[in-house]
Amino acid sequence: MSPYPIQKHQTEIFVVGGGLAGMLAAISAARHGAKVVLMHDRPVLGGNCSSEIRMWALGCHGKNNRETGILEEILLENMYRNPTRNFSIWDSILYEKIKQEPNITLLLNCTCNQVVMEQNRIRSVTGWQLTTYTWHEVQADIFIDCSGDSVLAPLTGAEYRMGREARSEYQEDIAPEIADSKTMGLTCMIQARETGHPVPYTPPAWANVYETDEDLPYRDHDLSNPIMNYWWMELGGEQNCIRDAETIRDELLAVAFGIWDHIKNRGDHHAENWELEWVGFLPGKRESIRYIGDHVLTQNDVRAEGKFEDLIAYGGWTMDDHHPGGLRYPGPPTIHHPAPSPFGIPYRCLYSKNIENLMFAGRNISTTHTAMSASRVMATCAVVGQAAGTAAAVAIQHRIAPRGVCAHIQEVQAMLMDDDCYLPWRRRAVSSITQKARMTAEVPCEALRNGLDRPIGDQDNGCYIPLNTPVELCWEEPQTISGFRLILDSDLERETCTGHPRLRTYPMLCNQFYEMEPFGFPTTMLKTFELQYLDANGQWTPLYHAAGQYQRYRKVCCSCRTSAIRFIPLETWGSPSAHIFSFEVF
Repeated sequence: MSPYPIQKHQTEIFVVGGGLAGMLAAISAARHGAKVVLMHDRPVLGGNCSSEIRMWALGCHGKNNRETGILEEILLENMYRNPTRNFSIWDSILYEKIKQEPNITLLLNCTCNQVVMEQNRIRSVTGWQLTTYTWHEVQADIFIDCSGDSVLAPLTGAEYRMGREARSEYQEDIAPEIADSKTMGLTCMIQARETGHPVPYTPPAWANVYETDEDLPYRDHDLSNPIMNYWWMELGGEQNCIRDAETIRDELLAVAFGIWDHIKNRGDHHAENWELEWVGFLPGKRESIRYIGDHVLTQNDVRAEGKFEDLIAYGGWTMDDHHPGGLRYPGPPTIHHPAPSPFGIPYRCLYSKNIENLMFAGRNISTTHTAMSASRVMATCAVVGQAAGTAAAVAIQHRIAPRGVCAHIQEVQAMLMDDDCYLPWRRRAVSSITQKARMTAEVPCEALRNGLDRPIGDQDNGCYIPLNTPVELCWEEPQTISGFRLILDSDLERETCTGHPRLRTYPMLCNQFYEMEPFGFPTTMLKTFELQYLDANGQWTPLYHAAGQYQRYRKVCCSCRTSAIRFIPLETWGSPSAHIFSFEVF
């Protein structure tokens, strides 16, 4: 019997892993009414994009394909409050997004290591919290593994895969001829800062030595490149990236300090005034265990654009297949195999084939190695996480297992789109009360209720409304209004943000230039607006007023009974008119 206390939790949904996928799974489930316990084995949230690892959260390529939903909410919060892209502030934003949800119990510094099974169902999991020397036992109805390494797979007997499939298994022409256990490698990131004076650097005796640039072929380390980072400092793909993680970390630290020695002391890299500000001692991992679900996403699915009936998220990164040799491989460190942008990801990739109440989100969903090379990037993992949390909440509401949600997939898709998650080739249903209204403005405004909440191709799907002029919804008979929904323009291309044009689309920084200007905020965003309703005396009466707002998605409950309601944009963050994608009431 353990001498340490055991704290027991009873919940509806358990999420392990507090990276972006796990965070969004927990938040989306909680916002849809489910009780959630989120267990994470680190002191900060964010996973690979946290201050402990510091990789950028990137996703779908292509104009206006940026991921929205909860991820965009977080990124806009960071743009507003963190104009210098400070990682401590970023950590605090991620932390508060979880802590402010009343339906989430957060267990940080807690490592999941035990499971109790009842046949093919998980009954409970237990984790050890290092800071409190406490065991936490969590009983739940549904378990979502967002740990990246699929910690619940070996504990539960869930079917999984690690390594690369043979080319013939799924007829994937970019897969190797023979299956193996190799993966993409790990990286210990570094960050550098330019100062106004010379800064010497003496490497540790155990650092690697790279005498010339010829020792680093194809590895960009030009400090003048504002979007250069050190992702290519990669090792471990030819080892077991879980079991050998400590050894790999030691090797990566020797690489990291050696690379900076090369930049500073070996050749002219214009680095005299630069200093090494931070080195990550926790490697960022690209790949390990992938679960097997009812569908395995393949290279061919990606190439065919993934137009699944059960589409619940999308990717759009290339099939970016890093060589398992990493830095030891003298050729290009990765091959970017073409992939359409966007491509769909089906719900059937998000739940276990053989464990009844197990789901997953992030880089560990049910894919082949080749498809995973496109779906693994963090923004894609994030929207998959939001989809998993929403589907889990639906399962709880209907008292069904995750597989049973397939019969309710249109409900899940509608909830996701209503929460401002883009689903390619789908149109969001607009409320009936908005559809039957007469909509008028000084400019054409029917796009505000077309169910498409962003520019798609050549179609803007929005309305440019002069400031201080209303958009009105009118009915022949009085209606009971419960609230309103707006989708505003957060500039998905970030073209209107100030700062370096090549940096403005990146959520965080790698290298910090001397006297670098703070990042701006999208000038297209609406800052102040008001809603008014026509009262029983025929007077326009204030219903809701927002000032200093900075979010793209606003859904607010505020009730009235009226025959007309109007939305008035008053001020943007700089643009001369308001650009709105959706205005509806419910």
